[in-house]
Amino acid sequence: MFWGESFVSELLDDIRNSTGKTFDQAQVRMMHPLVLAYVGDTVYDLFVRTYLIHTYDIPVHQLHMKSISFVKAGSQSETLHDIDELLTEEEKYIVRRGRNAKSGTIPKNADVTEYRWATGFESLLGYLYLTGQEERLCEILRFVLDTRQQKEKPI
Repeated sequence: MFWGESFVSELLDDIRNSTGKTFDQAQVRMMHPLVLAYVGDTVYDLFVRTYLIHTYDIPVHQLHMKSISFVKAGSQSETLHDIDELLTEEEKYIVRRGRNAKSGTIPKNADVTEYRWATGFESLLGYLYLTGQEERLCEILRFVLDTRQQKEKPI
């Protein structure tokens, strides 16, 4: 895998060492879900972009268009529904908190319901990232890619 647990672990360790601050699972669990989504959005975007440049040798504009198909609210909402059965009760709790958070803004091209589910998905990724659950984060992201690839294959 091009983006594994060691990359995430090293990045988190560097941040913790440079700031001198760590969060335990209880502290992350109590963070506002939109803070978790803020981080999760970036984690997912980096993951998708890294995947795309490893998979396709195409111009940046085409890479950008492909990345949009992953990260738009509708796709994230669908992705969350695809992984629902894999989630633990704790993870489902984080998703519910993210989904129910009131952000105050809705993107122009997103349905409110999809946007809220997407926020739940991003909250989950942010939670897993900040709690240092690298293996679980990568497991979910691998499943997302596998599911996506299966859906794109012609029948």
